[in-house]
Parts: sequence; C-alpha cells; structure tokens
Amino acid sequence: MGIPLPAGAASLRLAPEPRSAASARRFVRSVLDGAPPEAAETAELLTGELAANAVLHAGTEFEVQAWVEDGRIGVRVSDLRPERGLVPHDQHPYAGTGRGLALVADLAPSHGVHGDADRKTVWFELWPGRPAPPASAWETVASCGPTVNVALTDMPYALYWAAQQHWEGMLRELQLTEGVEDRAGVRPDEVAVAQDGSNVICACMTASVQQETPDSSTLSVLVAVPADASGVVTALRRVLDEAEDAAQQGTLLTLPALPQIRAFRDWLFDQVVGQLSGEEPTAWTLTPGVPSSTPSELAPWDAGEVEAATVPTVAADDLNRIIAVSPSAANLLGWSARDLIGQPLTTLIPDHLRKRHRAAFTSLLLTGQPRILGRPVPVPALHRDGRLIPIRLHVQTQEAIDGRTVFVAHLMPRTAPPAPPSPGPDGGHATRPEPGPVRFPSTTTKSRRASVDRAALERLALLADTGSALSSTLDLGERMRRVCQVLAHQLADWCAVDLVDEHGRVERMCLVHRDPRVRVPEELLGRLPPLSEDAQGSLARVVRGAGPLLVTDFPRVEDAPSPLDARQAELFAELGASSAVMAPLRARREVLGALTLVRTRDEHPFTAEDVVLVSELVRGISLGVDNARLHLRTQQTAERLQRALLPELPLVDRLELVARYVPSSSTAEVGGDWYDAFALPSGETVLVIGDVAGHDLRAAVAMSALRNMLRGIAVDRGEPPGEVLRQLDRANHTLNPHSTATCVYGLVKGDVDGHRELDYSSAGHLPPLLTTGDGETRYLERGAGLLIGMEPDLPRVTASDRLPPGSTLLLYTDGLIERRGQSLDDAMARLRRHTAALARAPLTVFCDELVIALGAESDDDTALLALRVAPPV
Repeated sequence: MGIPLPAGAASLRLAPEPRSAASARRFVRSVLDGAPPEAAETAELLTGELAANAVLHAGTEFEVQAWVEDGRIGVRVSDLRPERGLVPHDQHPYAGTGRGLALVADLAPSHGVHGDADRKTVWFELWPGRPAPPASAWETVASCGPTVNVALTDMPYALYWAAQQHWEGMLRELQLTEGVEDRAGVRPDEVAVAQDGSNVICACMTASVQQETPDSSTLSVLVAVPADASGVVTALRRVLDEAEDAAQQGTLLTLPALPQIRAFRDWLFDQVVGQLSGEEPTAWTLTPGVPSSTPSELAPWDAGEVEAATVPTVAADDLNRIIAVSPSAANLLGWSARDLIGQPLTTLIPDHLRKRHRAAFTSLLLTGQPRILGRPVPVPALHRDGRLIPIRLHVQTQEAIDGRTVFVAHLMPRTAPPAPPSPGPDGGHATRPEPGPVRFPSTTTKSRRASVDRAALERLALLADTGSALSSTLDLGERMRRVCQVLAHQLADWCAVDLVDEHGRVERMCLVHRDPRVRVPEELLGRLPPLSEDAQGSLARVVRGAGPLLVTDFPRVEDAPSPLDARQAELFAELGASSAVMAPLRARREVLGALTLVRTRDEHPFTAEDVVLVSELVRGISLGVDNARLHLRTQQTAERLQRALLPELPLVDRLELVARYVPSSSTAEVGGDWYDAFALPSGETVLVIGDVAGHDLRAAVAMSALRNMLRGIAVDRGEPPGEVLRQLDRANHTLNPHSTATCVYGLVKGDVDGHRELDYSSAGHLPPLLTTGDGETRYLERGAGLLIGMEPDLPRVTASDRLPPGSTLLLYTDGLIERRGQSLDDAMARLRRHTAALARAPLTVFCDELVIALGAESDDDTALLALRVAPPV
C-alpha cells in the first residue's frame, strides 16, 4: 500500500457532493506548497479524478490524506464502500468516461488500491524525475457475498462497450447537474441507486471478460452477479429510460442512444434481472431486431473491411467525417481514397441536398430515431468533376471496439459507373496495406493473447492454400468444395459449409471428410430445415451471426429443440465429433452462411487458440462467397436484361421461326448480340440479326437503340433492305456517333409455288446460310456491305435469293462459329456440315443441336434466328 503514512500527514473529510472534487484539489495544493511544482500539479490533477470517482461511484463521505516526505508525494482517497470495487476501463481516444484511473496509471509511478472491512482506499505516490510508469496495478475486486452466475450468450462485445460508455456518460451528467429532477424527472437519490446498479454491472462484467481471450465478434460468458442486485439494476434501467426521454426532448446534453444500443442495453438488463429470479438465459442472437440493428449484425466495425469491399462503401463517424473508403467508391466518384479520408461527408453530397442531409443527421443524433437507416434510398452522389452519379444509398450503423458508432454507407450505382482512374504510383488506392483481423481491447485479452499452436510457415501455407482454392473457379459450389478439401486435410477431420440464400433458407453446400473411405450420406446434404425461432443450437446461433464458436458439447438428436438442431445433431452423430469450431461467413454486415470444422479424436481437440486462425480464415472465405454470389447475381441480371430486350417471334402462315440466345459462359456482362423478326403492314416478314461492338451495359443500350431505330425505319419507309440499312447508319451516326455494329436485314416476300423470295442486305455481318431440304448448303453473300458506323452516306446493295419449300435460312452471330486458333473458313465449313446433317430435323431440334455442337465452347454470346419454308402440301 505504498510507504507508511507519515505522522504529519494532513487529512480532510468531504461530503459526497460534486463540489467536493474541487475542495479535494485545493486541499492537496495547500498541503504540497513548496513541493516541486510539476509533481504538485500532477498530484492535484490525480486527486481531483479520484475524488470525483468517490463522489460518483461510492456516494459516501470520503477522506483525502496528503503528505510530502523526502521529496516523495503521497495521496490517499478513502471511501466507506469497500464492497464496490474499482472498474478500470480501457483508455480509448473516443471514450467519454472512465479516464480517471487510466490517468493515475499513466502519471503515477506507484499506485494501487486496498480494501478492508470498513473502507476502500485508492492511493498513488509521486517523486521528482520522470520514471517510466509501470504496468497498471488496478485490479477488479469481486463482489462480496453470495452471487448468481448470469449467462450472457452471443454477446457482441463492441455493442456492450458502446452501451456501457453511453449509460455511464448519462449517469455522470445526471449526478453533476443541478435541478436534475426538473430536467430529467428523476430524484438525486434515484440517480445514486442507479449508479450503484451501473457499478455492479461494470465491475462484474469486467471481472468476467478478463477471464476470456476473445478473437471473435461475440462472447459467451458467465458473470458472477450479487444475488441481491436485481433492485439496483431495475432502478438503473428506470433512470436510464427517464433520461433517454429527457435527452430526446433536448433537456440533457448527453445525446440519446441509437436504437441498437438501447436494444442491447434492454437485453442485458433483462438477462441480469431475469436470471437472478430463476429465468432461463436467452442469447442475443435469439432476440428480435430493431430498426437498423438485427441480431446477426454482431461484427465490430473494421476499417479494413470497408477498404477491401468490392461494393462502393464509405464510412463516416458521428462528426460527419469520412474515416474509411473502398477503392470502388473512390473510383465511382472520381477521387482517390486517401484524398477523401478526413473530408466532411457533404463533399460527396450535391449542394441542393446538403441542408437536408445535415438536418437528418443532426436529428438522428439528437433523437436517436432513424429515418433512412437500414433501407435503400435513390439519391444522386456528387462526382469530383461536378457530375451527379445516380446511386441507391443504403446506410447502416456499426459499433467500433472503442465505443464509437460508425455510419457505413453502400453506394450502389444505378447506371454504369465511370471508368476507374489510373492507379497511383503505389499501384492502388487503399488507405492501408491490407485489412487485418479485428482485435479487441486489452481488457478482454489481458497479456496472454491467444496464439496458434502451429509453426508460422504452416499457418501461412494454410491461408495461401485456402486462397488458391477460392480463386481457382467462379462456380460457388466447386469453390466451397475445394476450400473444404484444403481445410479437411490440413486443419480438421471433416469440414462443412452451409449457405443462406436470399430468402433465409439454409442449404448444406458441401461436406468433405479427410478419410476418403468414409461415405458421406447424401441425405446430410442439400436444403436444411427452416431457421425457426425454436432453433437454439450452434448452427442456428452462427447463422444468426454469433461466433466463431468453440463447440465441445454435442447434444443428442432426440434432445434437439427444433428440426434444424436435430439435423445438425444428426450430422455430428453420423460423422463423429469431439470438438468443433463453427464460424459465420459474413460480408457487408450480412451472414452468408456457416463454416464447420470438426475433429473426431479426443487426443487432439480444437482449443481457444484455434479460434484465432479460423477467424482469419473465414474473412477470406466470406469474401470468396460474396464475390461468387455477386458474379452469379450480375450474370443472372445481365442475362435477364438481355432476354428482356429480345422480341417474341411473329406467327406467319407457312413459315416457321425459331430463335435462340445463349449468353457467354465466361463473362457476366451484357452483350450486344440481338435478333428480331416482325411483320410489316404490307404483309412481308422482316428478319434481323446483329451484333453491337462491346460487352458491357453501353453495348446493350446501343443495341436496344439500334433495334428500335431499325424497327421504326422499316415500318415507316417500306424501302428495300439496302436503303433501310443506309437510313439506319445515318441515324446511328447522328445519335450514337461512336457506336459500330454488324447487321443483316432480310425481307421475306411472296409465295409462288411454295417458294419465298428473300431480299437482304448485310452491314459487315456473317452471311446467312441457306440449307435445302436435301441437305445442300450455300452462304448468301451478294448483299455484303460495310459495318454500321463506318460510312453512313455510302450506298448499300440489296440482293435477292429464292427460298425453296422445305429449306432453312439461318442467321447467326459470330459466337456460334468463331473459335480462338481456328480459321474463319474452317469454322464456316463446319457450320455447313452441321446444318446439312440437320436439314430434315424439326426446326427446334435444328437450332438446339447447333447450339450444343457449336456454341457450348464459345467465349462469346450467341444469337441465331432460323426460318423454315413449309414443304409442299
């Protein structure tokens, strides 16, 4: 307890009221008169902090003792509440409370706490010079008397820290404010009882969390709470609710809690009070969500995740400043990511919307009530060059491990984004080299941070092999199977991946065992039972966002509370399990699925140290799943858009029309291939096939515009095909001067003795292929001309050919025949051989067989349009 108390030490007793802190500082200043000025000033500062703690947390009369002896300064602050131990906090730069003990630990080379039956004494000593401060000597004193273990399952640590910071700041204002009963509707004695409740929870939580080594988003802890604490915790909740109402009305300086913080605080108090009265615990992941906060959103905010995001993402703090930017967002808006850091968020908001943004942001902070949080809003964003970029804005809040609330915004473009700028001299735009795993405050990890019990090279090899498996294919199922093979052979005895679809259904995507002799039953794969409210097992918790979880207790199938839990228990029983690590696959605050790693032998189980490695693994795996889904979703959207632009074929007497469109198997982009067929007012039938240069949204837009212009010109003019293409070329030159395209325009006329007449003209496109019913083939090449977009005023020819009964006319794009390394002549000869062999096949079979035989290996989109003239009756 430091040096013995000198006989001449001065002492002062003070009442538990706010002004006593200032009185304690003046007292120490008078006692230390003549001491070295710098040391005396430090002693005065630290005395004020300890006196304020005695007023706020003990609420009893306290005594200050001070002395100087042989150049050493000593101060003791004693209160009459020994059962209320110290609650040291991490000294985060954004923390609003809990700095007093941290200041003492930083500035006093010797300090500590001592308790006996009657009092608790906090002390420090100073001496001249600048000795290096020692490691903190503060210890959390466990509660005296009988306790009850309260189970807090799947507790998001970052949210707990934010909630504790907020309610401590609110209680501090209530205790130090004159006329608090008029301003907040609570009496000073009620605030004192509420402060006791806060002290109980904070001390018990700190003592319990210090025993953990968490490296995941959530903690599941047993908290030893005094058996008689229900009353003070209930009082704390009542006072905070009253203070929240006052804060929303603007009568307090403390801002009201955001919805997710208040929801968590209510859950925490419910768990403490409920379990003290004998109720069963309820995991945070099993509680219903509130606006902008669902139980699955448990991961603390990490700037690395923003900077690695493929979706344009910007993060801002509660001062409306940009603190993290993804390269895709910077590219979208014409900035470098480094230039945006520290800028006000209004830099990206058009002038006419800035006032509304400030009003909405201020309203959120002042009232705690969200308006646009959690739902997409179509708005324009401001490009650096002044252009407006249409986006769909989706804003969510996320808690940081230092107590901040961060606002994370996804900016989904509603049109094609501008081309990304060239990378800087460092080759990229990221604001940090590479995102790392989330690390929690030192109070949760102590000095014994978990380490992986394998060589660093083996760990790096596992991460590298997993990364290679993720990048080896775009197919999501195959990608997960390869990842499971790597993990099952290097880390576990068997491995499973369960994915959640957009409707919340869970499907077991793959299941791989280390031993190839072990047969994996088919019934263990596929769609799993629904994630019902009754589901409480490890898989249900992970899918709701908890984890990574270390699982050593595997319930029996017959004890499972839900079909999903029963299916998971059946899996463990079928393949064996002695220990497991289960982790959520999470990206963009969405749980995509769950990774399960299992060891079956008792002699080498998973331990808490393995959770650290799995935490790093699932970051990359989650990104791989998200990228594969984004690719698939983009591919499906592109295909739906392409098909929406393709027409329905007309019904024409004694003519059969069939078309096929096959998107590229190697790209998710929209193509410029198109076909068309329609009847003119004169009764003639138009056939069109074309291909706009490019494979992007711009090509699709140009294709759609070209098709619509061609339709209008053809219906309005009724001119020969060559003249129609010339008019189309002129219109395209005026409206889309930089667009080029190929096209065949054909006009099917008449019916003389079963023959049809084809007038046609080609703008740089591959020639139509005519196949007779006897299998004779020839290309129709006499109508050839330049591409659309080359020479709009150049005359174009119109050629004519007869289509005999039973013949098939094929119009097609280059994706059907062109192959890398093969000459065009050989490709066209191969097409002739196939159509000759299919001359008498039904027209649908004719088209399908061509696609199967020639289009399956294509790297390009393929469109074909076939017309068959009815044979003679």
